[in-house]
Amino acid sequence: MRVLASRGMTADSSSDSAQLVEVPSDRGPITAALTLPADRHLAEVAVIVMVGGGDGGLDGPVGLYPALAEDLADAGLATLRVDFRIHHFPGPLDEGIHDVTSALAWLRAEGVTACGLLGHSFGGAVVIEAGVRDHALVRSVATLATQTAGAQRVGELAPTPLLLVHGLDDVRLSPDCSRLLYSLAGAPRELVLLEGATHSLRQRHPEVRERLVAWFARTLLAESGAGTEG
Repeated sequence: MRVLASRGMTADSSSDSAQLVEVPSDRGPITAALTLPADRHLAEVAVIVMVGGGDGGLDGPVGLYPALAEDLADAGLATLRVDFRIHHFPGPLDEGIHDVTSALAWLRAEGVTACGLLGHSFGGAVVIEAGVRDHALVRSVATLATQTAGAQRVGELAPTPLLLVHGLDDVRLSPDCSRLLYSLAGAPRELVLLEGATHSLRQRHPEVRERLVAWFARTLLAESGAGTEG
């Protein structure tokens, strides 16, 4: 593992305790932030790979991911927050998928045997497709305010559990995006629509964090690995 630094990721996340690491790929290095549970090694834990929207970054929507990473570490789960190599709109889907699948390959080489995926907006479609491509390692997928473009193969994700979270006040990507993907997905899957939440879900961040921790604990830590149908 090549560790680049151990510091706050941005000026807005100075309390971030993650290690900044470099993930190798055949299209160039990928910057990522790794957070481990206390006194655990990477190969001993399940890891959630997290990506943001088309503008990339390590912090997710309005800084959600650093706090979520700490919550998940407290629950016994590691996180790898991946920054896309290419940042622009519309996001290059193939490049985003490459970055996530490269992160999965790196984790597999490090001895990790179970992963979850989490993506916001453009990143939602990226993680759905990445999950379809790697059923062996990916055991759980969650999206936040996802787009539908690029997620057409969502029906092939099953039986990997899928959670779709969307704000009902999202004017950038309608909640109908998550409704449609839910209708196309196989079981187990769950749809959560949040009143008063916009595209960033910032109005409901504490609840979103709680839901995601519960979701990944249930789908990655439980012996059955079962998701929910709602």
